[in-house]
Amino acid sequence: MMEEISIDQRSRGSGERMSDGDKNPASTPTAVLDVQGDNRWMSLHNRFVSDSKDKEPEVVFVGDSLVQLLHQFEIWRELFSPLHALSFGIGGDATHHVLWRLENGELDHIKPKIIVLWIGTNNHGHTAEQIASGIEAIIQLINRRQPQAQVVVLGLLPRGKDPNPLRERNKKVNEILSSSLPLLSRAQFLDVDPGFVHSDGTISHHDMYDYLHLTRHGYSRVCKPIHELLLHLLEDSTLHTPNAAS
Repeated sequence: MMEEISIDQRSRGSGERMSDGDKNPASTPTAVLDVQGDNRWMSLHNRFVSDSKDKEPEVVFVGDSLVQLLHQFEIWRELFSPLHALSFGIGGDATHHVLWRLENGELDHIKPKIIVLWIGTNNHGHTAEQIASGIEAIIQLINRRQPQAQVVVLGLLPRGKDPNPLRERNKKVNEILSSSLPLLSRAQFLDVDPGFVHSDGTISHHDMYDYLHLTRHGYSRVCKPIHELLLHLLEDSTLHTPNAAS
């Protein structure tokens, strides 16, 4: 408990730089504190672990509310359910929360071919470098726990109606990952922003109803390239597993 509080406190100061002896809070596995008192986050995590015990998914989506809400739209049933996909998305999660979840059971009972990771926009108080390192730590964990799986990291989307520092931070995270992920094993970066920012610097509520979460129209623009890549990777994995166990 005390460790989690100290991590949260460290991560509040966006202008503070970590000393050499500090751990990166974005890559330190951390459970969400139950400040509301209903244990909802842990209940969702436990449900994911339980649900995975009798499933054989080929694709698993892991992330925050953008993953969680995608599962509620018809486009999930149209594009991703036929791929035998599971959704492990929890609203508000940051990289360190996903690390904790994956270290504590969500990968224990499944062997997917692909894990889609969409996380980082909720890492408030963390630098772009810290967030990118947190995402890389998740990839390394997946490589250890699920060595057969390809990891697809979706780029962070712009946010806010007008230009703001979080947009610039997310853009910087994407720039770092697009350079670093080709050096990592079985991982690739996919920029899924179709051009949400207009020429005047604004984002439309028709794409993001609250300038963060996607509308049905916004998801339709984002999901097509994801679906195309997943089909390609699944076909490729089938072609290259002639000696796969029965």
